[in-house]
Amino acid sequence: MVELNLQHFASAAPISATVRKPLGACLIDRGLLSNHQLQKALHLQSRQNVALGEILVGEGWVDRSEVLTALSEQTGLQIADLDLHPPNPDLCKTRPASFWLDHNIIPWMRIGPILLVATANPDQFDAVRKQLAKEKQTIIPVLADADRIDDAIASIFSESLAEKAETRVAIAQSCRSWTRHSRIGPIAIVLGLATLFLAQPIPGLLALVVLAVTSLVLFLTLRLAGLLSFLCYKGKRHSQTATTLPLRLPRVSIMVPLYKEREIAGALIRRLRRLTYPKALLDVILVLEETDMVTRATLAKIELPCWIRTIEVPALSGLTTKPRAMNYALDFCRGDILGVWDAEDAPLPDQIERVVGHFTQASEDVVCLQGVLDYYNPRTNWRSRCFTIEYNSWFRVILPGIARLGLVVPLGGTTFFFRREKLLELGGWDAHNVTEDADLGVRLSRAGYRTEMVDTATFEEANFRAWPWVKQRSRWLKGFMVTYLVHMRAPIHLLKELGVLRFLGLQAFFLGTVGQFLLAPVLWLFWLTTFGLASPLDPVIPGKVMTILIALFVFAEITNVTIGILAVSARERRFLMPWVPTMPLYFPLGVLAAYKALWELAINPFFWDKTQHGQASEEAFDM
Repeated sequence: MVELNLQHFASAAPISATVRKPLGACLIDRGLLSNHQLQKALHLQSRQNVALGEILVGEGWVDRSEVLTALSEQTGLQIADLDLHPPNPDLCKTRPASFWLDHNIIPWMRIGPILLVATANPDQFDAVRKQLAKEKQTIIPVLADADRIDDAIASIFSESLAEKAETRVAIAQSCRSWTRHSRIGPIAIVLGLATLFLAQPIPGLLALVVLAVTSLVLFLTLRLAGLLSFLCYKGKRHSQTATTLPLRLPRVSIMVPLYKEREIAGALIRRLRRLTYPKALLDVILVLEETDMVTRATLAKIELPCWIRTIEVPALSGLTTKPRAMNYALDFCRGDILGVWDAEDAPLPDQIERVVGHFTQASEDVVCLQGVLDYYNPRTNWRSRCFTIEYNSWFRVILPGIARLGLVVPLGGTTFFFRREKLLELGGWDAHNVTEDADLGVRLSRAGYRTEMVDTATFEEANFRAWPWVKQRSRWLKGFMVTYLVHMRAPIHLLKELGVLRFLGLQAFFLGTVGQFLLAPVLWLFWLTTFGLASPLDPVIPGKVMTILIALFVFAEITNVTIGILAVSARERRFLMPWVPTMPLYFPLGVLAAYKALWELAINPFFWDKTQHGQASEEAFDM
């Protein structure tokens, strides 16, 4: 029976485009579509850069199998069942996986001199036919669902694609070369310095004070620069023109990496359904680890919309990081713009429209847009309030300010959007870096590109429990350490690529952030002097210098309070204002997180300490 079917495939000839019945007419004749729906779909197609069948599926009027059957009737091409008869791996490996993925095709079977190639886009097949043609070989297209083609490619090329996911970034800008042996030298240096400090405590304490004050000044300078830029821009915002969308809207891919998400998966789908961007142009990919039975079992209970699909990352090595998973899924994305959301995210419904409109108006060197991150559970407890104040201070005041100054923007782990071809050019993410977002922000700046802030927000779940907060913060700080050490391998070369201003901004962010936490206990000693108590600093620092330093610390706190109040001054966040002065009590746990990060940097730099989501309900917070 199979042999007869194959002969049928081989003898079938596609119908000439000049005599084809329109796809819509095929569906109407089958009773699957009304004239009114077809007219509306054709009107939508005038604004959407996508095939008519995708619009019909996206609107929920027909399903993909019905479109495929109608497409077969229209073109005269046969439908290949890739599940029942999988493609021949030997045929597929005549070309790299990237070729098949780029064209969304896969060689299915060879029958004598005839090669049957599965495609989901027959109208575009002639563009690749010449690249496939060989002597004494006739290329005949057959139809298959685009997702089934991707599944077949993933199955056949799983090993090479997984290996590529771990090595996309050039070794010179990756931390994957850090072996146990290579870390012995730096660890020995740190231990040697600690021994020297114990042997000479007074000079050692003075050195620590200098380092602590330097890190404070660096980070304070960055925050002041961001604050002043924010204040200067604030008065000009009202004069800006409204964002306009392009004539034909592009397709947008969104990756949502999931790992052991039992609690959050259902809520995620409900939040994604709120998006107002045309569903035919949405390509939402839930990225799962092959071994993650928890999330797979959860999603099995949920009926996914047609514009959401899943991709499973093969478990061929011991590395299970978010950037590795995204690197693997990157080649399967179909959008011109590519974004990332986290499992617990609740993006504003019109977020994609704002991103598309901003990219339309932005200059060519703007390859990335970063949205605002906020929290939907700020009232859970004191820590969630402080976390919300911290994020608002960074994403609504400081980060927009430094972005407008053209400094390096350390991306957030979510709600950033790339021109996809530029992300591929940059090599995606460093699969071994646990803050792949900040690292990517540095690499795009080194390549001469820029990041801008986009006027939209995504709401997340504030990490309001003490130990999970420490674990999450330690991962961030470890990643900052890794990113800084990687890019400072050749500081002169980095300076040439970034320029002086961006180079100094990078130093201020990474050294300032990490140093503030690691050296905070040294600064705490100043409180003893402030309250007239004996302090180890008394024989180290003269009285006048001590007065100047205390004035500096007070000024830093005034700056932080000012930024915090500005950040939560909007109507829906004003209830947080009374909590801004308590922020100095919020950060001491960061010291524990910093030393946890330093320890892991030495013994397990690639370990991803996952944050568990779904611990708080989505509150009635004006989003």
